Amino acid sequence: MTGARAGGAAGGTLLLGVRHHGPGSARAVRAALDEGRPEAVLIEGPPEADSLVHLAADEGMRPPVALLAHVVDEPGRSAFWPLAEFSPEWVAIQWAVGRGVPVRFIDLPAANSLARAEGGGEEEGGEPAPGDGDAVRIDPLAVLAETAGYDDPERWWEDAVEHREGGGDAFAPFEALGEAMGALRETYGDGGHGRDLAREAHMRLRVRAAQKEFGPDRVAVVCGAWHVPALRRKVAVAADRALLKGLPKVKAEMTWVPWTNRRLSRASGYGAGVSSPGWYGHLFGAPDRPVERWMTKVARLLREEDRLVSSAHVIEAVRLADTLAAMRGRPLAGLTETTDAARAVMCEGSDVPLALVHDKLVVGDVLGEVPDAAPAVPLQRDLTRLQRKLRLKPDALERELELDLRKETDAARSTLLHRLRLLGVGWGDPVRSRGSTGTFRETWRLRWEPELSVRVAEAGVWGTTVLGAATGKATADAVGAAGLADVTALAERCLLAALPDALPVVMRVLADRAALDADVGHLAQALPALVRSLRYGDVRGTDTAALGEVALGLAERLFVGLPPACTGLGAEAALEMRGHVDAVHQAVGMLGELTPDAGSGGAVSQGVRVRWVSVLRVLARREAVAGVVRGRGVRLLLDGGELADEEAARLMGLALSRGSDPAEGAAWIEGFVGGGSGGGMLLVHDDRLLGLVDEWLSGVSADAFIDVLPLLRRTFSEYEPGVRRTLGELVRRGPTGGGAAVGGDGLPGFAEEIDAARADAVVATVRALLGEALAGRAGLVGAVG
Repeated sequence: MTGARAGGAAGGTLLLGVRHHGPGSARAVRAALDEGRPEAVLIEGPPEADSLVHLAADEGMRPPVALLAHVVDEPGRSAFWPLAEFSPEWVAIQWAVGRGVPVRFIDLPAANSLARAEGGGEEEGGEPAPGDGDAVRIDPLAVLAETAGYDDPERWWEDAVEHREGGGDAFAPFEALGEAMGALRETYGDGGHGRDLAREAHMRLRVRAAQKEFGPDRVAVVCGAWHVPALRRKVAVAADRALLKGLPKVKAEMTWVPWTNRRLSRASGYGAGVSSPGWYGHLFGAPDRPVERWMTKVARLLREEDRLVSSAHVIEAVRLADTLAAMRGRPLAGLTETTDAARAVMCEGSDVPLALVHDKLVVGDVLGEVPDAAPAVPLQRDLTRLQRKLRLKPDALERELELDLRKETDAARSTLLHRLRLLGVGWGDPVRSRGSTGTFRETWRLRWEPELSVRVAEAGVWGTTVLGAATGKATADAVGAAGLADVTALAERCLLAALPDALPVVMRVLADRAALDADVGHLAQALPALVRSLRYGDVRGTDTAALGEVALGLAERLFVGLPPACTGLGAEAALEMRGHVDAVHQAVGMLGELTPDAGSGGAVSQGVRVRWVSVLRVLARREAVAGVVRGRGVRLLLDGGELADEEAARLMGLALSRGSDPAEGAAWIEGFVGGGSGGGMLLVHDDRLLGLVDEWLSGVSADAFIDVLPLLRRTFSEYEPGVRRTLGELVRRGPTGGGAAVGGDGLPGFAEEIDAARADAVVATVRALLGEALAGRAGLVGAVG
């Protein structure tokens, strides 16, 4: 390996400046290493990874993967160095490990870079941005592309590097790219950003150490092309050490973690990303006839989606892509040409199937794997064990998981997912089931993201197992909870996650908070969560006696405090209180259904319902209560069979009398038939109530009508279009209009007797629709017409 082949590096060291995640760079690196055959390979990356390089040869290692570094005492402060199969760094590692050549990482240690990162979270690398502050921040590829007359850096890179024919001088592309970066740094400055200067100083020191150990002619360096001019530059050792002196440092750990194609587009670690990792992976894996092979993949995907795509479509798409490349002056069809050709030939000009191609092929749903030998926190090891035991393999592709909690394995899966959610590891999100609505069914939407590895490391501070960590986290959250609703929600989560050791602590905190909290709104928010927890305990076989006692206590305090809390309320506060009343009503209904045999521990009795009915009667009849709450109280009593129709009509008549405030009347109507309560159908079928509303609205003055109209529009806009249309017809016809049937009270609605003539009129239509075989049933249809 000679100085001439080293890109001009001092001492003959081979400097291979690359584009991170560039398949063309990766092929060029492999060719240069094959020809140069260095005895040591130095790679841009944190030196803490030196001890992990050997795992790259493990059969269980499948890219994309990433080096993850995190602060030991603060796992949330972390950084990733992603590597794909087509990353030049990964190719260099594989080349070296396969030949027994030492690999050393030469970038600034993660212990220093994480200490300099502010605000925690994922640290973003500085490549290719050369500086901050007054320094000009540029994208080198964009500048080179613009200089070459391209408006798209990706297209320039494909033409200049990815589609460059092999053969010839293996070192020529690196020499040309290094010279281009040198010119850019002379023009725009080589970076005044302290972190970049420190990184390059550390790289130079590591290169010197390797040259001294292996010889100047036996070392190869694989790094971002932007750094090549800095590594060529002759700088005194003392000057480099001075730049590194006094850098802050933290205790950091490093390991391998799985990565995904979608996350390769992020600028992390190296600070570089690619928007089309699936396409780049294809270019790297299929250097010969890439367009033909790509169109074949597209056709296979579209066929799997039941689209008619033949071999002729593939041939025509390839021809069109080649023609477009020739017209645009490109050496080979790139992603733009293949996309345009696939849209025109295979997708019939539609972007809908093309979006699927982009999602599944251009980007891809690949999730890498790391071997068991990779270092991991104890919590991660326990999670991996549980995933295998329960056959829940992490997957980058989003999928839905249906669980039947009556089955042991499904119940254990649910418990694991709930424990992870409590720990902040959002592997799965519960969603509404499309099948059974019973509490023994759960539906989860699962998707594993690489960042969850960091969340697992963060959660490791609570324990070494998933159960222990979730218990510790729940206990700490209970003590530090801000309000009563937070504690009740936590109790619910503890039951879902099956945390028997945490639940007593949560219950003690819950009892203390409930005894001290006098806010009716807080109590109303807490009770539904407690009742849901009782139901979950019923399904999961959990002892919830203590929870039932607290729920009863909350209910009694609510019954006492609710009527006074519903007086003197503004419009917004009244609507919020109506929501609380609805939630408590539903909770009391479930609470009364729970018996000792159903798992409530004997803490619940039917007397709760009786007490609640008495509270609703107070809310319905007390004039000082906000109108929207009074109306809802009447409606709940009516629906529950606790109020006669005549009494409901009387209360409505009082609320809508001419002496009452029109705004309060409108609010009462909204409470009675609004808020998604199905009140529209009630008005359709109860002509007496509809007549009262119609009469009241007809008597409202013009000025008051302007004020109440927005409230009424909000109420009636919630109804289904068919319900609104029916109500409009009933009101339009009036008591005597249009031949409408008139009820016994002289109000529009349904007649007291069936109109046989109108009912018989549908027989012929039904016979035509159903056929002669079902004609015998038409008489029944007419009878109920």
